[in-house]
Amino acid sequence: MSPKHPSESLTILTDLVLPSETNPLNNLFGGELLARMDRAASIAARRHSRRIVVTASVNHVAFNRAIPLGSVVTVEAKVSRSFKSSMEIFIDIWVEDRESGNKTKANEAIYTFVAVDDTGRPVEVPQIIPETELEKQRFDAALRRKQLSLLLAGKIKPEDATELKALFI
Repeated sequence: MSPKHPSESLTILTDLVLPSETNPLNNLFGGELLARMDRAASIAARRHSRRIVVTASVNHVAFNRAIPLGSVVTVEAKVSRSFKSSMEIFIDIWVEDRESGNKTKANEAIYTFVAVDDTGRPVEVPQIIPETELEKQRFDAALRRKQLSLLLAGKIKPEDATELKALFI
């Protein structure tokens, strides 16, 4: 199985915020944004693995900025790191200014997907070779995030979380 670059999984979804998707303050519902992110992340994971993929976890979501009614929202997702059968997908949310067309980062998220066969059993996925500086940072941090998650779930012992220990020693 040949390794792949994050850019090969890049998925960009652009859409408009409609009235039925907003809360009483006329901002995009958080749940609507989560659904958009899940769709984009799913496509990115599928592009990377070329398999059926399922959402394993939503590791991090930051709602840093409200997204008002009528905004053009762009969801960019790509695989930041792959493990045996799982893939971490980093998602950036951009809002386009109506007047200037300039894009501002509004939110971000990190999802984990697992590639499965037709019976739902996990299958191996290609490794990732990061290219850009940002891709390398996200790649390196993904192992720390995975170890923290496993540690908190009681699936590894603290002494086995080598990447986390390196932060403190």
